[in-house]
Formats: sequence, C-alpha cells, structure tokens
Amino acid sequence: MGGDRAPDMVVRGADLARQRFPAVHFLMFGHAERISPLLERFPELAAVTTLRHTEEVVTGDARPGQALRAARNSSMRLAIDAVQSGEADGVVSAGNTGALMAIAKFVLKTHPRIDRPAIATFFPTLRGESVMLDLGANVECDATNLVQFAVMGEVFARAVLGLSDPTIGILNVGAEELKGHEAVRQAAAVLRETKLPIHFHGFIEGDDIGAGTVDVVVTDGFTGNIALKTVEGTARLFSVFLRESFRSSLAARIGYLLCRPALQKLRKRLDPRRYNGAILLGLNGIVVKSHGGTDAIGFANAIGVAVDMVANDYSTTIKEELERLGGERELSAQAAAV
Repeated sequence: MGGDRAPDMVVRGADLARQRFPAVHFLMFGHAERISPLLERFPELAAVTTLRHTEEVVTGDARPGQALRAARNSSMRLAIDAVQSGEADGVVSAGNTGALMAIAKFVLKTHPRIDRPAIATFFPTLRGESVMLDLGANVECDATNLVQFAVMGEVFARAVLGLSDPTIGILNVGAEELKGHEAVRQAAAVLRETKLPIHFHGFIEGDDIGAGTVDVVVTDGFTGNIALKTVEGTARLFSVFLRESFRSSLAARIGYLLCRPALQKLRKRLDPRRYNGAILLGLNGIVVKSHGGTDAIGFANAIGVAVDMVANDYSTTIKEELERLGGERELSAQAAAV
C-alpha cells in the first residue's frame, strides 16, 4: 500500500517481476477491495499471489516510533512479520522509509555482529555500477560501524552485482592516509590488516564516486545521504539543461533529431528506475526499500534486487563473513594483550 501510486504501481510492478522471475510467489498485504480488482487484470500474477487483507496502513508522514507502536496490523508490519516467521524470503516496500527501518529492526533484529543496519543502493559509474552505504540510517558512525558496512557492501556487490573481487573505498576528504577524522582512519587500518578476502583500495574522494574508482563506497549516513542527493540533483540539472539546449533554436532541434538514438541510450543508462531498490543491510532478513515515487518498472527492479539477494543466499554469506571478521578481531585483541 506504500508509494505515491500504490497499490496499482505495486501490482503492475509485481506482474513485470513475475515475467522475469517465473518461479517467485508473491504475498501481498493491503486492502483487498482495492487490490483484488487490480489482480483480476493480471490473471497469471493472481495465480501466484496470496492476498492478505488489512485496512491499516502506515502513512507517508507517520513517525517511525508511532508506526512501530500503533501500526501492528498495518500492511508494512504484516509483510515484515512474514519474513520473520519464514513464510516469506524477503520484503519489498515503497512506503515510509523511517517506519520501514524501525519496524524491520524491531521485528527482524540485527545480526549479532552488526551494531547498526545500513541503507545501501547501487548506481551507474564510468566503469559500470557501484554500491554505496550508508545512505542515511546512521548519521554518526564509529570505526567499527564503517568496517561492518565495508563487509556488508562487499558481500552485496558479489551477490547482486555479480562482481567476483569487488574493491572497497572509504569516502574521505582526501586520498592520503593521514586525512580525515579518527573513525575513518581507524576503519581503514582495520581493513588494511584484515585477513578476510577483501580488496581494500583505501580512501577515495567525492569525484571518485562517479568515476567508479571502487565498487563499494563506504561512508556514514550523514555524508552518504548528502552525496546521493547531490548526485541525483546534478543528474536532474543536467537533464533540464540538455532539454533547454535542444529547444534553443531550429538548428538545435534538427541536431536533436540526428542524435536521438544516442540520447535514448543515455536516458536508458541513467534511468533511476533501473537502480531502484535500496537495501537495509545488517538485519536478519532481506528488506528492500523502493522509491515511493517510482512506477511499475522501478518497483519490478526493486523486487529483482530482493530476488537476487535471496538467490545468492546473502543472509548466510554475510553471517559467515561477519563471524570470520569478529573471530579475527578477537584473536588480534588477545595477541595484543599478551
């Protein structure tokens, strides 16, 4: 029931995802009187969908604490409960981000070796695609949080982007080892010394994000959210300027007709729907947050992210990597004490 054009957008998106992933079964939670007529338009989707009725919905302006306490029978809460009980392998929602994070953290809990979950997403770069986390879940982070983000991001890059040996960088004010505050320097030291199969590049700067210098960009939620919104705003600015330029004269309009195929290719490459689906990493369950303003194509891609994480057994892999990291750090502490 979440999203600007829900539930129509959600149902249409699920049908697109069904065509891409024919083995997937869907559990839909929401108002049956609104959803059932939509499902009737897509009989093949209806055949692989179980609809659970509830009239309670988490609104877009609901505070996380309010949603957690008062929305126990909401579509969002019931969907997350289905993951906790094992009835569902993952949940995808276009609803209130803060409420989704609060409810998911309360119901699913974080992994024993994760202090805080992080929001991650992937985006286009000059070299392909990169992952960045955290994007707003944690405004302040210490070195331990950043190291955990690095491990989670590395596993995500392998599971979803299909990278065999992803490189990791910590976003900083400079590439030199002495730059930045204590937390980033300490995190970098841990990642340089770890025996985990992690390819740590070192520090990167803001212009390295779009360049694709590394496959996984690690930062705190305050910096990451600002960086993400800056990139999104710049992309919109470029799009507006480009349209204005092609409308500026008759010659420009003719030029547009000549280069239309190339522009369509560019538009497809930068289409935000292609990269829709932010992941709440660090929880004992797969939770994907779709942008609330997306359409059916974008929501289908968010479902695809969840399916990829399930298919690649992300939860088990991240658990194993974190346990290895935790054991390694305990051994290091014991050795230092001796």
